[in-house]
Parts: sequence; structure tokens; C-alpha cells
Amino acid sequence: MKNESLREDRLMSSPASPRLETRAPVTWMVTRHPGALQWLHEQGLQGRCVPHLDPQQVDSGDRVIGTLPLHMVAAICERGARYFHLSLDLPPELRGKELTAAQLEACGARLEAFMVLACEDDSLMPSQLAGDRNA
Repeated sequence: MKNESLREDRLMSSPASPRLETRAPVTWMVTRHPGALQWLHEQGLQGRCVPHLDPQQVDSGDRVIGTLPLHMVAAICERGARYFHLSLDLPPELRGKELTAAQLEACGARLEAFMVLACEDDSLMPSQLAGDRNA
């Protein structure tokens, strides 16, 4: 029995069968706005708060919360993570202003899940769009 255990340990540590390191899924809260972070905490959410996120940091199973551009969301989804957008119904007079958690709540703050897939369709390149004056 002792030999079987030793043999199993050798197999597990041999270079031919490397151990895969896995980590628990991470919830990334991507914001540089204190009011948004406070609102997320008031919703009971916890995670790693970062002002910027490189999609290469994200692993499959992670959750990303923020207001990120589409190309970043596509890269995040491609890596197997889920993206939740902090959506608001923001009146024009509040645009560009730092909002409190209470103001976010008054603007209907909510998290909406999105899956984004980048298209390889080059028929919508700017040069082709500019040529279509009738649209």
C-alpha cells in the first residue's frame, strides 16, 4: 500500500503529467468611480476593484462588471468570462459628472449581462460606409 502511494506521487509529479493550476473565479469590478463602487457594494457584490482591466488578466469562469468598450467585452467573452454592464438611464445634464451611489440608483442603475462576439466581416469598413451617402 505504501508503494502504491509512492508510485502515485511520482506519476503526479512527473514532467509527462504536469499539474494544472486552477484558481477560483474572480469577480472584476472595473471602475474608477467611487459612486459606482459604492453602488456595487450596496448590491452585495465584492471582488477585485481595478480602474483598468487588460482582458489577458481574465480567465474562463471570471465575472467582469463595468462599462467597457465593445472590443474589450468581446475579448473578455472570448476568454470564457461573463460580462455584466453597469447600465444607467442617464439624463443629459448628468453626463460627465461624478455620481454618487444614490444618484446611480435614481438613474435606474442595473447590471445587464452581455455576450459580445467580434465579427470578421470587412464589408463594414469605414471606407465602404463613407461611400454609402444614401443611408
